[in-house]
Amino acid sequence: MASDSPVYLLLGATGGIGSEVAHRLADDGAQLVLGARSEDDLDDLAAATGGDAMPLDATEFEQVQAAVSHATDTYGGLDGVVNFVGSVLLKPAHLTSIDEYRTQIEKNLDTAFNTVKAAGRPMMRSGGSIVLMASAVSRTGLKNHEAIAAAKGGVTGLMRAAAATYSGRGIRVNAVAPGLIGGGENFASQMSEQILSSEAGRKQSEKMHALGRVGTPEDVAPAVTWLLDPETDWVTGQVIGVDGGLGTVRPG
Repeated sequence: MASDSPVYLLLGATGGIGSEVAHRLADDGAQLVLGARSEDDLDDLAAATGGDAMPLDATEFEQVQAAVSHATDTYGGLDGVVNFVGSVLLKPAHLTSIDEYRTQIEKNLDTAFNTVKAAGRPMMRSGGSIVLMASAVSRTGLKNHEAIAAAKGGVTGLMRAAAATYSGRGIRVNAVAPGLIGGGENFASQMSEQILSSEAGRKQSEKMHALGRVGTPEDVAPAVTWLLDPETDWVTGQVIGVDGGLGTVRPG
């Protein structure tokens, strides 16, 4: 049955940014399909937003494909998909194990590729928007970020290639590149906990951002919803930095 409301699939939906985006889209009347590993958090978010809960591991293509199929079979189409899944590792390359490196690639780059691969074919019917999560660390060199910078740099390259591939079918592919995100007991703060757990770490992180603070999910969510909006149908292949200046500006 076709939905009169826009239909969006959010992967990693229970994280800080994902949850904030889910609430904003639901408030605007969107129909949501929500994917995440944590079933309890997922059920709570689905109940709060009226979305469909799809417990899944986004590193497994077949599970992402199943979520896409659920959206298209249940609501007759898919207007947009966002991959919020990710992880952070802060280690120099010589101290990073191969397993740690592969985990960064798997959680950040593989999940992004699975998103594009699963959504591309059904979205070719009527177009739409795919949003991936890049990072400020893929835009500028920061020490001890080799593994995550490699993974997020791959996301940026994937995004631009997919934007070119699918542009003729009306599919826009873009990425949002946050800086360090904290705030609350959520996925975003869990990823940055090792940095922000100490006062010294927080102060140093704040100094690295030109605007003098780390970000919050509420800072990033508007960029994601803007890229999903059909009114931004002339924007594709772009990395939107929402990073307090971390990726491009050095504080004076």
